[in-house]
Amino acid sequence: MLESVWQFLNQYFIEPMYTREGYNAVNTFVYALLFGLGVIYSYRYIIKPLRIKVDERLFWAVTPMVVFGATVRALVDGNVLKPNFWILTPGIFFTAFFLILPAIFADAKLGTYPKVTVGWGTVLALWANYLLITNAKGWRPYELTMIHTVISWAAVLAYYKWRPFDKLYLYAVLAHMYDMGSTVVGIHYYGYHEVHWIENHLVQWFGAYFYYPWITLILVAVYYGLKYLVPDEEERRFWYLAIYVLGLGPAVRDPAQMVLQISG
Repeated sequence: MLESVWQFLNQYFIEPMYTREGYNAVNTFVYALLFGLGVIYSYRYIIKPLRIKVDERLFWAVTPMVVFGATVRALVDGNVLKPNFWILTPGIFFTAFFLILPAIFADAKLGTYPKVTVGWGTVLALWANYLLITNAKGWRPYELTMIHTVISWAAVLAYYKWRPFDKLYLYAVLAHMYDMGSTVVGIHYYGYHEVHWIENHLVQWFGAYFYYPWITLILVAVYYGLKYLVPDEEERRFWYLAIYVLGLGPAVRDPAQMVLQISG
């Protein structure tokens, strides 16, 4: 019985972390469930009791830690850091969470929010990016990513000006547009493999640029879904923050990974 459980865990969760086979139907479902529970309980038992308002300051407060976590993940793929659970996906999410939590508590108790959180995350992000810059082989992937990102951001901001929606969700959308740019560049220009289960099939059928309508459709559905399923505005905006993190993480990781692996 125990051997069967271990084989199951190894096949669907452990091996994909180290072999970079990516996501499958089983771990995708489990990670999505854990993500949802994490958002709900983090808001109810951390953010709300600490009386931290879910606004732009919270978005900026968590951003340096996201940059740190995403860059560290890229450093593993670039063979700068040795792989272990705590700096691979999904372990890096737990690492970043446990690192930022004491800073948020300190800010709340000392009345310094968000200075400690921003400062601590910035120190870690600068360390990770120092390793990135000193080990980079070429910056062309960043150039291509930013070209794609600027074009998509212009389209999003034009739509936002025409039909405004919650500004905090705009940040989430822009993060995912950045992610799409880096993903499209990696797959279309450099032959990278899509690790997400559903998207892998879609890319094989329709090509990397299909990401844009696909993710846009998901972002629209999520926005209206949260609007009706989460009536509490503060909690709903915390979900926006979670979606922002989900987009920004891979957006930072993917081009960082490419400059560590691609010359020129």
